[in-house]
Amino acid sequence: MDRLICVITGATSGIGKAAALALAKQGYGLILVGRNQEKTARVGDEISRKTGNRNVVCETSDLSVLREVRQLAARIRTSRVEVDVLVNNAGARFLKHQVTGEGIELTLATNHLGHFLLTLSLIDVLKHNGRARIINVSSGTHYGASGVIENILSPEAFDGRTQYANSKLANVLFTYALAEKLSKTGVTVNAVDPGGVATNFARNNGLIQWLKHRAYYLGKRQLLTPAQGAETLVYLASSADVAGITGKYFMFKEQRKSSAISYEKTIQDKLWASSVELSMFDI
Repeated sequence: MDRLICVITGATSGIGKAAALALAKQGYGLILVGRNQEKTARVGDEISRKTGNRNVVCETSDLSVLREVRQLAARIRTSRVEVDVLVNNAGARFLKHQVTGEGIELTLATNHLGHFLLTLSLIDVLKHNGRARIINVSSGTHYGASGVIENILSPEAFDGRTQYANSKLANVLFTYALAEKLSKTGVTVNAVDPGGVATNFARNNGLIQWLKHRAYYLGKRQLLTPAQGAETLVYLASSADVAGITGKYFMFKEQRKSSAISYEKTIQDKLWASSVELSMFDI
């Protein structure tokens, strides 16, 4: 690949796929990350066919499995590509308590810890060109979060909605903490709220919960298409307007104030310490 390279997780549907299509049209080389090998390959072929961009590589990895995340990062490093943009987009909401085979609650593993490990594992690659951009996809639900997301191992202590909100707060806390750590490297880190998007998000919890999710945004007249939801993500990945801007929270291509708790350094440090402990990785 001899052009700007973007790695996108959760690239097979929703705003991840829409962002990949838009960036391919701009000429970016893409590394698409999905859980299902056949689906990821099919999406990669579709994007290449629609855009004429043949610089599309497909990688299979379940971001909730830390072993697979380490393997993914190792493959990217071994390929010697110069990653210019990392989009941490994959995410899910789980209303029922589940624990991964590695002993980590599934919401924590999927929405935060996998991306924490992937990002830190690629830091040397991202720092190499001194201009890389990291984009963490959060959500407006983080405003209702109660604190740092915990590795809840007891089903009785689990509330799926609270855990999801805390995971989206974690995306913002991670953004601010990492931006500070990378402040002298040229690498920027920003968070984005894509808004309410008409996708299959939350469909894993059943048809009723999925319809409730859509109805909420329809009631507010805020239900966006995937392409609309991806616009700010693409903007942060590619626009010269945000070159050098780091440690910010964006929605609709504008900087917004995130929740008050997201700016608390002690909370950021607490999340970082727990993430290092669970992933056994630090920078």
